[in-house]
This record gives sequence, structure tokens and C-alpha cells, in this order.
Amino acid sequence: MLIYPKIINSLIIILVLFCITACTTAKSTVHNSNIEEINPKLIFLNYTISEDNKGEKNIQFINKIIADGKLKTNSNKYIKNGVSGDLICNQLGKDSSVLQSVIIKNPLVKTFEYVDDSKAFKTKKVELKDTEFSLKLKLEPNTKYISIYEITKILTQTKPLIKTKIN
Repeated sequence: MLIYPKIINSLIIILVLFCITACTTAKSTVHNSNIEEINPKLIFLNYTISEDNKGEKNIQFINKIIADGKLKTNSNKYIKNGVSGDLICNQLGKDSSVLQSVIIKNPLVKTFEYVDDSKAFKTKKVELKDTEFSLKLKLEPNTKYISIYEITKILTQTKPLIKTKIN
């Protein structure tokens, strides 16, 4: 008859330790986990860009497509640092605060690789007067506008080119 109280006490201790361990593990897991965005969206934007004889750029909006999805982590084709002629694309909130910003290589300058007569690889830079370009961005939830600026010759300044409303 003395065995039962020892077994019951042991079971109670095991149960209490199990509950404490289970609660501690759950708190730790929730604290350390990354909260993923619910229903992430992508936005695809298409524009035409042209440059006149004075070097002034003009951008026209063609269309936009908003779709469910997220960017692959290694699919970022945008560059880190811009030079004169490159573009800055900003996602803006309703108060025009910048939510996201990416730099886009100048779409009017294309670099082509080819094989010459001696079967050596060569590159050629071609400057276009007009072309179409597309952007694929992770759409920030509070984005109301997309604005595109040109980086001027003085790299600390930008020139606004277009502001597109996102519904």
C-alpha cells in the first residue's frame, strides 16, 4: 500500500516537469520564429522610356499587374549603387513616405556580348533613344504610389520622372 503514494507522487512530479518543459519550449519557439507576411503580393510594372536630343528623359506608364506571390531570395536583379542615368524606384505610402527603394540600371543603355571573327568574346554598349522596361517588386502592404527618379550627374541629386498611383 506504500507503493501507490510513491508512484502517484512520481507521476505528479513527472507531469509537472513535462508541463513546465512543454510551456518553455513553446514560448522559445514563438519568440525565435520569423513571422511571415500573410498573403504576400508582387507588382509587375511596365513603362516606356525615351530621351530627347537635350538628354531629358520621359517615362510613360503602360500597365501594372498585382499578383499573389513573393520574390525568390536570390532573384534581386537590381543593383546596390547607382550612377548617373540610373533610376530609383520608390514605393510610397499615403503620406509619401518611402516604404521600399530599389536602384535600376539605366534601361536606355544595353550591353551586348558577342563573338567576333577571331572567336573571342567582346562586349558592346548600345545607347537607345527609347525602349520599354519592366519592374517586378515585392508590393509593400501600404503602398499607394510608385515613383521613379533619375540619378543626375551630381550623384547626390535626383530628378523626378513619374509617379504612378497604385489602387
